[in-house]
Amino acid sequence: MTSTNPPVRITDTYQIKYTANPLAPRLIQFTPWELALLNAQYIQKGLLFAKPPHLSFKEIFELLKDSLEEALHHFYPFSGRLKVTCDGQATFVELELVPGSNGAEIIRAVAERVTIADVASYYDRDSPEVLKELFPLDGAVSFDGCCKPLLVVQVTQLHDGVFVGCALNVMVADGTSIWHFWNSWAEIARAKAAGIDYVLSRPVVHEKFFFDGFGDPPIKLPISSPTQFIERLVSPPIRERLFHFSPESIARLKARANQECGEGTISSFQALASLVWRSITRARHMPLDAQTTFQLAIQNRSRLQPPLSPYYFGSSIFVTKAVESVREILDHDLGWSAWLVNRAISAHDDSSIRNKVREWMTDPIILRLSSFNQNAVYIGSGPRFEMYECDFGWGKPVSTGSGTANKVDGKFSLYPGWEGRGSMDLEVCLFPDAMAELLKDHEFMSAVSEPVDLKVRLDACLTK
Repeated sequence: MTSTNPPVRITDTYQIKYTANPLAPRLIQFTPWELALLNAQYIQKGLLFAKPPHLSFKEIFELLKDSLEEALHHFYPFSGRLKVTCDGQATFVELELVPGSNGAEIIRAVAERVTIADVASYYDRDSPEVLKELFPLDGAVSFDGCCKPLLVVQVTQLHDGVFVGCALNVMVADGTSIWHFWNSWAEIARAKAAGIDYVLSRPVVHEKFFFDGFGDPPIKLPISSPTQFIERLVSPPIRERLFHFSPESIARLKARANQECGEGTISSFQALASLVWRSITRARHMPLDAQTTFQLAIQNRSRLQPPLSPYYFGSSIFVTKAVESVREILDHDLGWSAWLVNRAISAHDDSSIRNKVREWMTDPIILRLSSFNQNAVYIGSGPRFEMYECDFGWGKPVSTGSGTANKVDGKFSLYPGWEGRGSMDLEVCLFPDAMAELLKDHEFMSAVSEPVDLKVRLDACLTK
């Protein structure tokens, strides 16, 4: 396909202006764990739907646009912009809401020659190139929210389906809040399609949480200019692939890990994460005396005392990790490494979170993709996120997809499997040589399952 005839064409862009909300403050303050993400790229997540025979694309787009405008009354931080103030010695970052100003955006796009099969879950191939064009704001980092929307939605008409791709500022919302937003948006759309009133089943909690005794917001960053922490990275030459794990495969991994470590406390997630850590360590052919790191983006809400509401809106994540030598990982069994993962997760409690905030306040560090450890495995997203519950009124998604954001060698994302029941999908990003080795790794590939056939998913995903 040539540049004069691109597979995806933008036809319209609509601004959804912020309207005054009496419950919303003009300025919203950021927490330490949010400010640490100033240089992180926007999160790009999307859902693929079969096109319902009873609706035109125009009707679908109008329903999504109207319901999005209403959803933003509840999730109003997405309608603001970052306000960055530098006094020559320090930088302050806040979220500002100005009535009548440009807020979020929704884009209408067309890809007549792209089919559902072209972009559906890529289990038997690398991630299709066209998938990247179904997401807006490529390369944008959180700091860009001072001049770019904090939320942009791209709705693309495919030959036989619809893809809804979102780019969301990760300082404003983490995965928990993002999928809370998606499902609330879908809930509103279903009500509008049915012509009925609604009350959100999971009301948003907007009050920001700050530890007492750690200083009053806005938090001062000892940085004279944003140029000191903003970097623009070109995506590395990585391969991306999706692997499916059935409920039965996950159950076998969990049972094996618990039997081998003799503890009985290893979760399904921890067993699969351990398998990933071991398999990638082998695939990279690192020196045996090298250190390898397992890192997990982990949410704080339920781990604080008292816990935050699961509907607390914002970004509330830190990173927990386990470090071990390559030799130890490869010499021991799955249960041994699963126990390391288990301990790292268990250690992330209220006390640990407070210590991390205290350390950050003493020496504020802004995350840089270039500083990622080349021997590390990074796991994000989560199999408990309700992606396949996002029914806008014409059926559940056929599959999920992600853009290019925050993808480096060793980055993995876990998603729920389409069939539910504890199944999981694993998105893998690796350098080409390591990916080739992973595809030959017996322990890993013997746990991988055949996914539900695309035709079966399509037949089941349209509301009858």
